[in-house]
Amino acid sequence: MNVTPEPRNALLPDTICFLNGDYTALKDAKISVMDRGFIFGDGVYEVLPVYAGQVFRFDQHVARLARSLAELRITNPYTPAQWLEIATILIASHAHSTGADAQNGTKKNGGLPAQLIYIQVTRGVAPRDHVMLPDLIPTVFVMINKMTMPSAEQRDQGVACVTAEDFRWKKAHIKSTSLLGAVFARQISFDAGAVETVMFRDGYLSEAAASNVWVVKNGKVLGAPKDNLVLEGIRYGLIEELCREAGIGFELRRISRDEVFSADELLLSSATKEVLAITKLDDKPVGNGATRGLPGPVYARLYEAYQRAKPAPVTITAA
Repeated sequence: MNVTPEPRNALLPDTICFLNGDYTALKDAKISVMDRGFIFGDGVYEVLPVYAGQVFRFDQHVARLARSLAELRITNPYTPAQWLEIATILIASHAHSTGADAQNGTKKNGGLPAQLIYIQVTRGVAPRDHVMLPDLIPTVFVMINKMTMPSAEQRDQGVACVTAEDFRWKKAHIKSTSLLGAVFARQISFDAGAVETVMFRDGYLSEAAASNVWVVKNGKVLGAPKDNLVLEGIRYGLIEELCREAGIGFELRRISRDEVFSADELLLSSATKEVLAITKLDDKPVGNGATRGLPGPVYARLYEAYQRAKPAPVTITAA
């Protein structure tokens, strides 16, 4: 007897998403199989964190989205104000569906949980042809989910990472939906029971599979230069700002593999990780002295500063 499997979309939540001008349930959203994002991965994306019902560093995220679209010669379909309107509607809808109020928190849990807005823009639908066909109508998809944050144990103890050669293409500065290289890179660390894969190109640090990597040496934060080999994370600018406010040195330059392994501290940054300490790399403890194999003082200062930079949660008291 043949049993028909449950449709995949039945596993999706009922949350509202935005697709090509319409708001619809995520499980009901559909695109053409001839969409170039599906056929070629011909598109870009952005992931925007939301705290207390407010998009964090919205201007920087939308600016990076515009840069990526320009690199792919895709016309930006919306103005920053229109992108913000879409995000605001999804934030309010998600808050309502989870029993929270986007402005005032929730009586049930004392505050709106952090969320992630995912934006994807592809070149659109066309017959399969590698050439970038002009005048296509971009496909625009936006969804929102609860953000999964590092655990308290990971914050206290730091995380383990492994290293690998950076085998991806040389246009890493584009936040492209063509993410097979990142998928392979992240699988390396997953198979090793680690959190991230720190990558090197020709002996120099580039980035991790889904994070930027920071080296702390003699109290100074070092990062890879902003070029075509690294995706300029939004935290690039934020980390620099936080370092300046805290009186911590900051420099972007090429960083050798030896410098990474002799670092006093190693850090990851991303929308979901915020700032997170690497305390073991390739099974070797990071750092020296009292903080060897433990999160260090620069991490602690940057993490605290990061929390202060976020919008403060607003709660209401049960009547």
